[in-house]
Amino acid sequence: MEDKPYEIFDHTADVGIIVHGKRIEELFEKAAYAMFDIITNADRVEPVGKYRVQVKSPTLEDLFVDFLSELLYVFSTEFFVMCDFNVRIRKEDDEYILNGIALGEPFDKDKHGIKIEVKAVTYHELEVNLEKGYAKVLFDI
Repeated sequence: MEDKPYEIFDHTADVGIIVHGKRIEELFEKAAYAMFDIITNADRVEPVGKYRVQVKSPTLEDLFVDFLSELLYVFSTEFFVMCDFNVRIRKEDDEYILNGIALGEPFDKDKHGIKIEVKAVTYHELEVNLEKGYAKVLFDI
């Protein structure tokens, strides 16, 4: 992917991203791609395997962090890298529910490379702004 669907900003001991989109789902999908592109070369990942994800959270900000944290957990425990994301978000009662599919493949250091180890998704400087169509998040590295 030549034009990255995100912007990186530096922060002490962290790396941050900003994504833009017209739909809330687009923000989540772009942020997930960005996270994997920070970890490895996401453009080298083939969408041959599937991971289903469901996350429930009380706020959109919590949902954003929980979604990215879930994907990071899968990478850390199952060594599955992801490159393509399709999520649906709905509000039900007092919580937001995300259902999605992440496509990718088992991690191969020679094929995908290693860039930066992302240890955690943080709440520091977190913003999910639907009106302005952007989200911002910091990763602890």
